[in-house]
Parts: sequence; structure tokens; C-alpha cells
Amino acid sequence: MKHYEYFNTLLPHLTANREGPVASTITPSAAYGYSSAQEAEAIFSGETAKPVYARMGNPTGGKLEHALARMDGGAGAVVTSSGMGATMMVATAFLKSGDRVLCVGGLFGGTYAMMKETMSRFGIKADFCDVDEFDVMEKLLESGVKMVFTESVGNPNLRLPDIRRMAILCDRYGALFVVDNTLTPLIVQPLKMGADIVVYSTTKIISGHSSALGGAAVFRSLKSENEKLEGEKFSDLHTFLKKGKGALMMVLKKRSMRDFGMSANAFASFLTLLGLETLALRTERVNRSVEKVSSLLHDAGIKVRHPSLMEHEHHLRYKALFEDGCGQIITLECGTKERAFSFLNETKMVIQTANIGDNRTLGLHMASTIYRDFEENERRMLGVTPGLIRLSIGLETPLALAEDIIEAWEKSGE
Repeated sequence: MKHYEYFNTLLPHLTANREGPVASTITPSAAYGYSSAQEAEAIFSGETAKPVYARMGNPTGGKLEHALARMDGGAGAVVTSSGMGATMMVATAFLKSGDRVLCVGGLFGGTYAMMKETMSRFGIKADFCDVDEFDVMEKLLESGVKMVFTESVGNPNLRLPDIRRMAILCDRYGALFVVDNTLTPLIVQPLKMGADIVVYSTTKIISGHSSALGGAAVFRSLKSENEKLEGEKFSDLHTFLKKGKGALMMVLKKRSMRDFGMSANAFASFLTLLGLETLALRTERVNRSVEKVSSLLHDAGIKVRHPSLMEHEHHLRYKALFEDGCGQIITLECGTKERAFSFLNETKMVIQTANIGDNRTLGLHMASTIYRDFEENERRMLGVTPGLIRLSIGLETPLALAEDIIEAWEKSGE
């Protein structure tokens, strides 16, 4: 828990200015003037760190990138227009036709569709396995998988990956290891656990207020020895690696953002910086509340799922590796779509929406919304049953929230 105090000091100062306007300033310009032809050349070559054009980034986004990189202990970051934009940026920057990506564990519906359907249209094959299928992971990695993608916590199946063990396998077989850390900023630090890139939907708990769509990719430094990106598997990136410290920034921006345009806008970055100031305070409270609410609902006889409960298959892993919690999500199993609908319509404190990580508690019936177009076997693989409800716990008083959920549960069963 001590690291919360560190972040409570670090983050508010990273987002502020010591001189002039204390709050971060918004730079809404689409274009930037260069003082000379020589400066223009230096900017485009990457020798001078000044804005090129807003599609490639803006000063407000740059401040957010610096803060996120410091937060995760990364060498740098690139902010995008959405979380899916960040995931697509990483995939299209490092993968090409003929490559394979291994997706491990339950995935957010949009990510699953992107990996399975969209990537295949560009000749990139996605394989899938569970977080505990290490033999399958190793066989696939041995056969030439180029990238491994997982979520720090499965959304919505709430299965927990062993990130350190996966990182060792990725290094052994020279695969890029990408972790979606959207649910667990601060409390899980994938780069320190061996990941190469961390992606976020900053729309969620980093912003916290449902008003700023955004995403980010945070990347590690290049290694002086045994750098897997220098291997033959990544030969098409070798010209970028000569850039040194800023190499991965150039890979992401020049091989993806420049051509696909998933650029963050200045106003959204400003709003995200505001959320970042209080992230540590909100994260600590929410993760305490999640455990308390889960326990209260379980004791009331509700079919609630969360790794803090002893019945969860990864309870021991949760205790060992997730000492500060695993994010905002719990799920309820209502058995049928009809009861799920009735429950959601009976609640007074739960806002029905597709978002998560808000300051308020949010809820959604998964099978009829995000996963409605998926085949039954796909939903089953991703942990989505006909009666599954995902709840994202907010800042409300845990007891009052639990009482509302219990009352709605009882009414929905009448």
C-alpha cells in the first residue's frame, strides 16, 4: 500500500506547471510553425523534440505521455484517440501480413473482434488460449508467434494471468509481450514484471469521469544486450532501432499513427490529465470497496464473482500477486437474460452503460450488448453466459451500494 503515497505525490505534480498557468494548458492547434527550414528538417528527423503536426501529437498530449511513462516506469508513451486505438496502433506498428499474435485469457469484446476478425483481413493470424495453458503458450511461441497479448485482469471473465511467467516465455522465444492494463493502473506494473508494452483505455479509471475518450501505449527502454527486437523476427524494425532511446516512439508513430491517424485530441488529453491527478486516491478506495461489496453480496447469497472470494479459481494467485486488488469489475450470474434485465432495471445506484472505471457504479448485461454478435462458443470461451452482468464499482459508500444491489437482486427473483 505504500506506493499509493508515492503516486499521490508524483501524479499531481507531473500534471501541473511550476511557472505560469499551474493547470495543464490546452494546445488545440492542428498545425505548428517551424522557425526555419533547418528546424523543420530536424523536427521531421526526430532530432528536435517539437510538434510536427497534430496527427502525430500535440503539446497537451505530450504532457500526458510524459506523466504516463513516469507512472509506469517506461521509456516513453504515445497517447491515442481511444483504448482500441492504442491496441490497434501497437498491433499495426509491430505486425505484418503472415505474422501471428497469441491472445491469452478473456478479452474485452472489441479487442477479441479486432484480433480475430480485423487482423485476419490483413493476413495476421490470431491464436487463443487460457491464462493457465502454459504448455499451449510455449508450443505456440515455439512455432513462431511474434506477439503475445493479454489483459492484466480478464474483462469480463476475471481470470488472472501470471504476467511474470508469461514474460519469461516471451523473452525465451523472442516474442513481443503486450499487456492491457486498463483495469489496474498503479496496482499492476507490467513493465516492471517483464512486459514490453502496456496499453490503456485511459477513458476508464485513469480519467474516471466518463468525459474523455482516450488511450495510450507505454513502452520500455531498448536493452543494451539480448534485445529481442534486434532478432530476425523484427528485421523490418531495425532501421528504427538506430534511433536509440526514442526508437519505439518512432515505431509507433511512424509505422502506425502517421498512417492510420488514431491521434489523441488536446482537449481529451487535458481532461485525462485532470483525472490522473486523483488516480491514486480513487484506485485505493475503489479496490477496497470492490472487496467489501463482493463479500457483502456473497454473504447475501448472490452469485457474485471476484478473485477476492475463496471460491474463485485464482484466489491464491490474487492473494500472492494482486495484494492491492485487481480493478473495479465484479460480475453477477443471474441465470437468465430476463432476470438480468429485471435486476438492472430495479437498481437505483447502478448506471447502465458500456463503460467501466467511472467514479460512479456502472452495470451492463453482456450477452445482449457488447457480445451480442458473437457465436455461442465464442461467448463461452470469453466467460460470457446468458445471465452475466458486469458491474464496475465506483466511489459510492460500499454498504449503501451493496444494499441497493441486494434489494434489486431480491426483487428480480420475485
